[in-house]
Amino acid sequence: MSIRFTTKALRGMAALTVAAALALGVAGCGGGDGGADEKPDNSASASRNDGSQPSAQEGSDDPLAELKGEDGLILTINAAARDAGGFVTVSGEIKNDGAAAARVSIETRGDETEIIRHGESLGGATLVDSANKKRYYVLRDTDGRPLTTTDMPRIKPGGSIPVFMQFPAPPADTSEVTFQLPTFAAASIQIAG
Repeated sequence: MSIRFTTKALRGMAALTVAAALALGVAGCGGGDGGADEKPDNSASASRNDGSQPSAQEGSDDPLAELKGEDGLILTINAAARDAGGFVTVSGEIKNDGAAAARVSIETRGDETEIIRHGESLGGATLVDSANKKRYYVLRDTDGRPLTTTDMPRIKPGGSIPVFMQFPAPPADTSEVTFQLPTFAAASIQIAG
């Protein structure tokens, strides 16, 4: 009976964590319709580095990074926030900058058996802490589902969808990591908090 109670409690905590992460992701992606005519710059890759960058907590409108992917998809990372629970939540949006409707590649889910059985997701994302020589994978709930955006729809030209991924937090003194997601360019991002 205690195992059953523990399992239910863990599922409840996992559901609460997912709900909180989704709320953070949606809040981080707000900002109105943004105008369909806006185009990201055509730089070859990943991060923007205009000298000193304000932290995400200061309300900067500049994204942490823009990563180009397949079929005209662009992943814009708006925030990477560390929380007191020992997690880092990366949030942003995937925009279709192409001329035709596109889907996020199934390759973004990674190749781990546990994640593959749960379908389409961003479970293949990692954070690489080069200073400490560690790689952090997307967290999973007690059923093995990745704590990321899942079941992403086809994105119309000019359309976008909000996304999030949750990772274990690197040590407190680590503020810069490399974000990687299969089929997208890699980018160096700053963790706030």
